[in-house]
Amino acid sequence: MTASAAITPSTASFNTSPGRSFGARRVIAFIAMVFGMFMAILDIQIVSASLAEIQAGLSASADEVSWVQTAYLVAEVVMIPLSGFLSRAFSTRIVFVASAAGFTLFSILCATAGSINEMILWRALQGFIGGGMIPTVFSAAFTIFPREKQSIVGPVIGLVATLAPTIGPTFGGLLTDAFSWHWLFLVNVLPGAVVTTVCWALIDFDEPDLSLLKSFDWTGLLGLAAFLGALEYLLEEGPSKGWFDENIVVFSALVSLTGGILFFWRAFTAINPIVDLTAFRDRNFWTGSLFSMTLGVGLYGLTYLYPVYLARVRDYSALMIGKTVFVSGICSFLSAPFIGRLAMKIDSRKLIGIGFTLFAASTWRLSYVMKDWDFYDLLFPQVLRGVALMMCMVPITNLALGTLPPDRLKNASGLFNLTRNLGGALGLALINTILNDRTDLHLNRLHESMAWGRDAAEETLANLTLLYAPLGSDAPLAATKRLALLVRREAIVMALGDVFLTMTVLFLCLVPLTLMMRRPKAHGGGSGGH
Repeated sequence: MTASAAITPSTASFNTSPGRSFGARRVIAFIAMVFGMFMAILDIQIVSASLAEIQAGLSASADEVSWVQTAYLVAEVVMIPLSGFLSRAFSTRIVFVASAAGFTLFSILCATAGSINEMILWRALQGFIGGGMIPTVFSAAFTIFPREKQSIVGPVIGLVATLAPTIGPTFGGLLTDAFSWHWLFLVNVLPGAVVTTVCWALIDFDEPDLSLLKSFDWTGLLGLAAFLGALEYLLEEGPSKGWFDENIVVFSALVSLTGGILFFWRAFTAINPIVDLTAFRDRNFWTGSLFSMTLGVGLYGLTYLYPVYLARVRDYSALMIGKTVFVSGICSFLSAPFIGRLAMKIDSRKLIGIGFTLFAASTWRLSYVMKDWDFYDLLFPQVLRGVALMMCMVPITNLALGTLPPDRLKNASGLFNLTRNLGGALGLALINTILNDRTDLHLNRLHESMAWGRDAAEETLANLTLLYAPLGSDAPLAATKRLALLVRREAIVMALGDVFLTMTVLFLCLVPLTLMMRRPKAHGGGSGGH
């Protein structure tokens, strides 16, 4: 549920270091940072196709193993807004290197975990410390690159952030099939060590301001952790537990509410708040954050729904699912250079409107989903989604962060990335709730049409009984079970169509909001800054 965007602003004003120049050193450092961000985002989804293998390897229950993914997300969402303060206090170099080194260390510990409790602990720490790499890349891109380089930098970041969650399940499935689930984490070790070394040697974008630590807001940090951590758990577990039917969900809601009150109180009263919310006074930032949140629904929601359909309805294996949904990533990759150039020539607001319209067209086509759709039926909607993702990510970040002064970029970058994560979490909660409710509704209606006395139902049951005739006396029971499975499959397909239609309406409702955004002012040339 965690990260995307690309940057194509007219932002020479962000290159604020007159004594330093843009050069190969900073390009190499930035490439290493982008690769570190890629690893952090990839690890959100890399375990999703291999949870069964992890469950067997650690002798865990189904409920316990789901926390291998949830723990990472909960911890990461707390670090993302906190990273802005840490970068200002300790500098980009220290924060990013610590994040990359810690991420690598906890990847090793995840691979060597001997129990599910150890695995959950290491995954939480891996997500927490690795989360610092994601927003740091966004603020660094604004800081070090001159205007004429933004058409290259923007699509690169957007492509990485789009591709990582898309290929995560495929890559994880391949690693598990070829080796073992341990390699889901060991694969991070060598790249992590290289990223850590390169960033330590080359990053020189800014200087630390340790005076900020004198007024560090520990109360605000406690409130932030409780607010976001409990909220993420609520959104992850709520749909499967019937929301407030379970005491643990009610408790997490109360913790989140209490933490939220405490956090917002400190944000507006502390001398040096842990998160500066004043960026939301900027019209472009709050509208861009809303677009980013909705984009999170499109990015993570559809990444979730395709496997649901292919697994539950088409009975595809994890590897087959990965190969099928890889189309969106390929389309994003191929369209990135063209969209980067378009973003320099066309009003960013128009690109956002076109991108969200393409998203709506993709989900509208999917709302007609049938039980026998295969790769080719899903091809066109995936192409639209892949292009739409890139078309939205490039200008949204440009407009959201492109009007902010340099001293607010680090903090605003963390908030901006947080909105996308929360959008993904909110979207998944909404999707699962609608999917469960509509499946039950369609199931009840189909049961009525399949009752005894209905000619079609009795004819179908008779044909199934003949099909299972070799089973002898067990044939009627086998036929009844088969009919029940067919009815449930139809209910799931109809519910998926309802979810896709809901998403279509959501994306279309955001298009008029582009009129509220203003275009960043163009500035003269500039060089890399710090």
